[in-house]
Amino acid sequence: MLRRSGRRSKKAGEEEEKPMENGVSPEQGATEVSPEVGRTGDGAPIACSQPSPRVRPRLVFHTQLAHGSPTGKIEGFTNVKELYAKIAEVFDISPTEILFCTLNTHKVDMQKLLGGQIGLEDFIFAHVRGETKEVEVTKTEDALGLTITDNGAGYAFIKRIKDGSIMNHVQTVRVGDSIEAINDQSIVGCRHYEVAKMLRELPRARPFTLRLVQPKRAFDMIGQRTKSSKCLGEGKVASGKETLRLRACGTASLEELPSPWEEAAARSVDDLLESYMGIRDVELASTMVEVARECLSPADFTKSLDSVLGEFAFPGEFMAEVWAAISGAKGGRK
Repeated sequence: MLRRSGRRSKKAGEEEEKPMENGVSPEQGATEVSPEVGRTGDGAPIACSQPSPRVRPRLVFHTQLAHGSPTGKIEGFTNVKELYAKIAEVFDISPTEILFCTLNTHKVDMQKLLGGQIGLEDFIFAHVRGETKEVEVTKTEDALGLTITDNGAGYAFIKRIKDGSIMNHVQTVRVGDSIEAINDQSIVGCRHYEVAKMLRELPRARPFTLRLVQPKRAFDMIGQRTKSSKCLGEGKVASGKETLRLRACGTASLEELPSPWEEAAARSVDDLLESYMGIRDVELASTMVEVARECLSPADFTKSLDSVLGEFAFPGEFMAEVWAAISGAKGGRK
């Protein structure tokens, strides 16, 4: 007895099967019924519904220029550079005009600085380049009293001026000023820790020049000279249980808010970054907490952190203090 092959040749007039695109058939949602499965007792096919794929929510954020502008809408960015590009496109400016962004305030408020997280209801204010100024300073002490951070897109700027320090007596230098050059050497594109190191290594008793760019200010902000204290909870969101996490490497992702112990640990690490390196960086501190969360010992932490953040070349003493701070916060978690 001859058996028919399970493969059926295409007859004239039959429609050729369409290829799949991205793993999905063009007739998505149609259910194909096999001869033995998916039929009732009388042979009638049973309609089977396939689970619909999870749809990624459309995230739209409102934005303005901090010195004043209409409100725009942005979406579709995965990192800070793309965020700046989207804002620049809305307001028809160059992305390089944007110095930094704050959340939910147009003021130069370092406690509201956009870091690695954006709340789903946060309003983004972009601070753009204003006047350029040069100051000459003589370094009479080892420390200038500046805390440096950067915007993740090539600009380092002043986040804090220590009371009573050398720079505190230079009235033209303000929190929010971007450092464009040191002794006519451009530092655009340098990370905050590189700029902080350059400033530390300047020789004492010798004058040096800083070229600064201040953010463009609205009339109600002129004359303001902010002296921010240690920034607690900076870069956190205003509401909601999820945030959009922006990463230096990789794509953005929706994540749950950090737990209380993780927030406390990140603040402690950020304080250590300022103490040891003269920088503040909430995203960097949060990354270090994430790495420590998966480690069982200081040696594991040092090895794991070196694979992720090796370019920082953190000293051993600093690593030990970071591990102790994170372990202390974890031990007292709520």
